[in-house]
Amino acid sequence: MKLITRKIEEKDWDTLCEWWNGHNFPIPSKDALPEHGMGGLIVEQDGLPVIAGFLFQTNTKGCWFEFIISNPDYKESREKITKELVNKAEIAAKILGYKYMLFVGKSKGLIKNFEELGWIKDPVPSFEMMKKIQ
Repeated sequence: MKLITRKIEEKDWDTLCEWWNGHNFPIPSKDALPEHGMGGLIVEQDGLPVIAGFLFQTNTKGCWFEFIISNPDYKESREKITKELVNKAEIAAKILGYKYMLFVGKSKGLIKNFEELGWIKDPVPSFEMMKKIQ
């Protein structure tokens, strides 16, 4: 199994939208994502795009890694590719000068992968909230 992690490109947008639809998730607006939807990483296995996530930069020493989405038709274990994505996002964040990363999610499998990579989970659940203000 050959894994390649690369920056999200414009050609990936339709694929990401198909993935969000396939998981019955709302498709985020490009203007709500870093670099107008291109500010993230995508992992391919043997040339097949499998999982992606977005790195939200801030003017602090912390960044967010969010909107992780995977190919709903991919039937193999996602553990190795998920960890590949998170590890490469951590490397990218370090290169950009960040010291802290934050992830908010509800997928038990995804949270388990993050915990296995040394991320700390708050034991008290919280809720993400968003409002379009314009």
